[in-house]
Amino acid sequence: MSYNQNIKEIARLLRESNKTLALTGAGISTESGIADYRSPGTGLWEKQDPAKTASLTALRRDPALFYSTNLKRWTSFNNARPNAAHQALAQLEKKGLLDGVITQNIDSLHVKAGSIQVWEVHGHLRTCHCMDCRASHSFDHLEQSFDKGENPPRCLKCGGVLRPDVVLFEDQMNDDYYKVTFEISGCRLLLVVGSSLTVYPVASLPSYAEDIVIINNTPTPYDDEAAVVVHENAGKVFQDIITELDLKI
Repeated sequence: MSYNQNIKEIARLLRESNKTLALTGAGISTESGIADYRSPGTGLWEKQDPAKTASLTALRRDPALFYSTNLKRWTSFNNARPNAAHQALAQLEKKGLLDGVITQNIDSLHVKAGSIQVWEVHGHLRTCHCMDCRASHSFDHLEQSFDKGENPPRCLKCGGVLRPDVVLFEDQMNDDYYKVTFEISGCRLLLVVGSSLTVYPVASLPSYAEDIVIINNTPTPYDDEAAVVVHENAGKVFQDIITELDLKI
C-alpha cells in the first residue's frame, strides 16, 4: 500500500476497533529532542554499555559514578516537550478511540501531553526512593541534592542512597508491566510507535493483540505480522491520522 492508503487503513482500524492500545518506545520521543537507544550512529547504547553504566550493579558498586554518568541525561528530559505523536495519542484517548498507552519511556511526555491511562513499564523520573528505608522523595530533591554537591544524593530520613523510580538493567519489571499483561488481553488493535520491539519482556506484548500497526523509522521483528507498517517519523504519521479522522491536535 502507498503511504496515503496506509493512513486510511489505520484510521479505519481505529474506527472499527473496540479495544485499542498504544505501545511506545524511544523513537516516539526523538522529535522532542531525546535521543533513542539503538539507532545506528546516534543510539545511546552505541556510545556506552548500559550493563556497565545504567544497571543495578553499577548503582550498588559505585553510586557516585552512576549518577555522574546518568543524571545529566535524565534531567535533560525535564526540558523536553510532547510532540505531535504524543499529543495525537492523548487526543485519540479523549475521543474514545484509544484505551491507553503502554510506554517503555521514562520521560513522562505522555503524561505531559494529557494522556490519562498510561502504563510506564520502565518507570519514570518524577519520584525516587531510598535504597535502605524505602522512603519516597521527589525527583526534584534528588536533582537539587546532586547540584549542591551531594553525590550520591541521599535520603532525608535515614541518609541512605537514593535511586530513581525507573527499571534499571537487572531490575525486576514494575507493577505497571504486570498490570499490562492483564490489560492487553482482548486487545483488538495495538499501535506500536517508535519501538524496535527487541527489548524483552515488553517486546512480547504485540503477540497478544489481534491486529498490529507499526509506526517506526526502522524495521522490527513484527513487521511481517502487522496489518500496517509505516517506516516514517511518528509525528508526521499521527498528524495525518488525526486529519484523516477529522480530529484536531
